[in-house]
Parts: sequence; C-alpha cells; structure tokens
Amino acid sequence: MKAMLISLLLLSGNVLADEASIKLKDGAGKDRILANCVSCHSLDYIPMNSVFLDRNGWTATVNKMVKAFGAPIKEEDIPPIVDYLVRYYGKG
Repeated sequence: MKAMLISLLLLSGNVLADEASIKLKDGAGKDRILANCVSCHSLDYIPMNSVFLDRNGWTATVNKMVKAFGAPIKEEDIPPIVDYLVRYYGKG
C-alpha cells in the first residue's frame, strides 16, 4: 500500500510539471484567463480548441463554463476573456 501511494505521488508530480510547460500568448486579457480559468481546468484546452472556435464558439464556451459548470467568473471579466481567446486562439 505504501509503495502504491509513493508511486501515485511521483506520477502526480510529473503531471504537475507538464502543466507548467503550457504557456499562453502574452496579450490583453491573459491575466483574466490566469485568474479565472486555470483554477478549474488545464491551460491545454485553450490551444487544443483554438482550431475549432471562432468568436461565437469562444463566447459559447465561456458562457457554458459560467452557466453550466458554475465557474466563478465575474460578468465584467467575460468580454476581456473572450476577446483574448478570439485574438490569440481564434479559428483563422
């Protein structure tokens, strides 16, 4: 049992180290992403979904996070978050 716990701790350290390697593009609104989004999910969702989402898609996604999943994002933070996602990770 003790060996299994140690193995799990070592593996989780690798996962956390991998998360730190994900870097978002610098720009207006990045601070809002870091303050609001990463407390619930990994940053890798942003570049992973960038090939699919335009302004309507990012708007719907952020609204889904707030309304369906209960993300504690302030109403005034939503437009800068969406603008950032569209500008730096929007579908071409």
